Amino acid sequence: MFFKRHWWAIVYTLALLGFTGYLAVDTFAISRVYTVVEDTEQNTEKSSSSDNVVSTQTAYSDDNITISLTEYREYDTSIYVADVQVSSPEYLKTALAQNAYGRNVTEKTSEMAEDNNAILAINGDYYGAQESGYVIRNGVIYRDTASDGQEDLVVYQDGSLGIIQEDEITAQELLDNGAQQVLSFGPDLLENSTISVSQSDEVGKAKASNPRTAIGMIDDLHYVFVVSDGRTSESTGLSLYQMAEFMQSLGAETAYNLDGGGSSTMYFNGKVVNNPTTNGKNIQERSVSDIVYIGE
Repeated sequence: MFFKRHWWAIVYTLALLGFTGYLAVDTFAISRVYTVVEDTEQNTEKSSSSDNVVSTQTAYSDDNITISLTEYREYDTSIYVADVQVSSPEYLKTALAQNAYGRNVTEKTSEMAEDNNAILAINGDYYGAQESGYVIRNGVIYRDTASDGQEDLVVYQDGSLGIIQEDEITAQELLDNGAQQVLSFGPDLLENSTISVSQSDEVGKAKASNPRTAIGMIDDLHYVFVVSDGRTSESTGLSLYQMAEFMQSLGAETAYNLDGGGSSTMYFNGKVVNNPTTNGKNIQERSVSDIVYIGE
């Protein structure tokens, strides 16, 4: 009797629940490829153009690239720093998961690094977790929807790093100005060697102490890639201000915060060197949308 009287309400409720569930799955689980990256360097053997290669667990050098890896212990946290010097800006690159731009298209940082013959790689901005924010990779605009108040990192064709506000410039203008990569996460940590965040600043509702990923520039074609552990009894993690302080202590003039938490991963010479974790219990990589890497 109850069902007969209220059948329409029951059917409506079930339909609404089903539609809501579909939207959630479509938003967070179903992969949709919008553009396949045209890159003739993908999935090829490592270039043999460089001679005099010296490679160890903590260092790499050839005719064009020099990398030294150092582990620091600051703020009750393990922090991994790759000091990078290159002879040309072409060796600072980005790559998208599965060689494609789209929604919920992800891979582990180490998998993307191996696919692209990277010597060093860190996770990028996880563009796929957002519906807006500029996405420019290797001189191609994939998303030009601006987000109010969003600070982006720009890697220009000469290898220099800059910080812009998306509501002050279009993606096309950035490209016209020589932008090669635009990463949309943030915030900006250092400009002109001066800390840009306060001790109370945080990313959204994230905890004050977290695994972090950042990139900075010390001088022309001289960079630092930094990843910190966090969320474990062995490593507390860093606040944004602590990461900014640390980047400043390394001598960075410009520094930018990339995706952190469970995404924070550093890959060097064929292996993951930090301890990525989402919940602090299991040490494992999170699949992400993109990486920043150094490679031939």
